[in-house]
Amino acid sequence: MSDGTGGEQAQAPASVGPSDEQWTAACRRAVEVQRRIFEEHRTIAQRTQYEDVGAGGDRTLTIDRLCEDAVFAELEALHREGFSFTAVSEERGSVTFGDGESALRVIIDPIDGSLNARRTIPLHSLSVAVADGGSMDAVSFGYVYEFGAGEEFVASIDGDALLDGRPLEVATGEGLEVIALEATKPERVLKAAELLQGLTYRIRVPGSIAVALCYVAAGRYDGMITTRNARSVDAAAGQLVARCAGAALEFSGGGLEDAFLDLSARYDVAAARTAEDLRVLRRAQDAVHG
Repeated sequence: MSDGTGGEQAQAPASVGPSDEQWTAACRRAVEVQRRIFEEHRTIAQRTQYEDVGAGGDRTLTIDRLCEDAVFAELEALHREGFSFTAVSEERGSVTFGDGESALRVIIDPIDGSLNARRTIPLHSLSVAVADGGSMDAVSFGYVYEFGAGEEFVASIDGDALLDGRPLEVATGEGLEVIALEATKPERVLKAAELLQGLTYRIRVPGSIAVALCYVAAGRYDGMITTRNARSVDAAAGQLVARCAGAALEFSGGGLEDAFLDLSARYDVAAARTAEDLRVLRRAQDAVHG
């Protein structure tokens, strides 16, 4: 790869990816661009502008596309440094940077909580995960930035889960005082709530799977479940934050190795501070599906 000066630009080996510090810096730069996008599109009318259907199957909001462009600009910059990887993103689908030989994957949801963002509800996030394989157990780096509170969640498989640089740990104590339901149509909420009567004190519906998982990691929620199937882009980064903070997780009742990272994969997501609490929440999740 030429560096444009007549010399040859150094290339990273195909099996070596950017460091966690490089990924974090790239995500932070994308966040700054996204902040400007949201500031330039402040009203509901400005944020309710649609384009084509994205690779994930949903109609693409203009702000979704602009926010995705901000992330891909950072990926292109990393590729120019000699790194190779495949990006899996909600809008563009699978995009290969390099010759396709690298096992490295970058799983991106430019706006997790698009409905919140469109309605100017200040709880939505950028979610970026990095994996050296094709399933959740291969995720080694996770980044979630929640724009409402301006909070940054970062996790590395070799380190801690961090909130603005401070280590996270799941809640202590007993019982399910506060849980989150995600991907929530009313009929699904009713089924889950019926089974959870007497088992939890309060239910919250934040509107972002990535944020709900991070709130379990931070001890704000004792657990969370999705009431319809989620995609890899929704959960890949948040699940690592939750795992590194000590949470128990399941994907459709199975393990991390059974939850694949391609955009077509679908599964229920459940997380809780203990395995016992997770079993309670999984029974409610099963009840939603009859």
